[in-house]
Amino acid sequence: MSLEDAKNQVDEAFTRKSLRGLSHENSFGGATSFLRRRYTKDLAGVDLAITGIPFDQAVTNRPGTRLGPRAVREASTLQAFDAPYGWDGYNPMDELDVVDYGDLAFDYANIPEFPAALTAHIKGILAAGAGSIAIGGDHYISFPILRAYAEKYGPLSLLQFDAHTDTWPDDNMDRVDHGTMFYKAVKEGLVDPARSVQVGIRTVNDDPLGVNIIDAREVHETGPVAVAGKIREILGDHPTYVTFDIDGLDPAFAPGTGTPVWGGLSSGQAAIILRDIAGINMVGGDVVEVSPPFDAGNATAVAGAHVVTELMCLWGWTRRG
Repeated sequence: MSLEDAKNQVDEAFTRKSLRGLSHENSFGGATSFLRRRYTKDLAGVDLAITGIPFDQAVTNRPGTRLGPRAVREASTLQAFDAPYGWDGYNPMDELDVVDYGDLAFDYANIPEFPAALTAHIKGILAAGAGSIAIGGDHYISFPILRAYAEKYGPLSLLQFDAHTDTWPDDNMDRVDHGTMFYKAVKEGLVDPARSVQVGIRTVNDDPLGVNIIDAREVHETGPVAVAGKIREILGDHPTYVTFDIDGLDPAFAPGTGTPVWGGLSSGQAAIILRDIAGINMVGGDVVEVSPPFDAGNATAVAGAHVVTELMCLWGWTRRG
């Protein structure tokens, strides 16, 4: 970019004419839309909407993930001028019309109304013909989102990166808890457990409801390439929702989260797995549990931003013209 171009540059989060292309603005200035995409509520012609869900009233331990969407967006500006690495030249920012759809607005003091508000938010995106990747927020948000996706696609495969299964029993469907929502998703028929996979698990749950588990030890012992192959075999071409709890990474790589557990995936392992599952039929996804108050050096937010970008690549890979 020339000096003259830099002088004429205006914040692309608001003035970008095309929804495609890299951004060459200073990473330390301007609005923090995700990857400098345009902030808009207009979904006409949009392929993929990035949306923030700043909700953390379901946590069992440390709160703070309501600040996650803002932190992940800010961290993403470091990536806005580079094509994603390792995708054989594929760059979703050149081939997809992507926008930052902003955050879900909700009444933080009226928690019972939150699930329906979030489901309606995602249904609106899907009705416009776009897909969504949500930035949380705690992991409960996946449950209302899955309701919207299952209404469109039927029972889904779930690909979950996590330290916890989040399938602990809870038959009160109105109870808001970030450790039981996938129990409810299976019981409600939103998720097909036989065609679902949980990766990185390292906490005890005696009844994972038939979901296929690749625990953290298996990742370490067999390696990320083999794990990616196993994931692809289980998922097949079934419509898949990908949820990435940042505590799937070891606390050494993602300290800023509410329930850290040692022995997790490295960022390098996660990157290889995400790239090597290219071709799965991903219909939507989320990245959750980034908690800035506990984030040393913004490492967790940076990891979260990278994962969102990889999910963009996964979503777009099977839609290449």
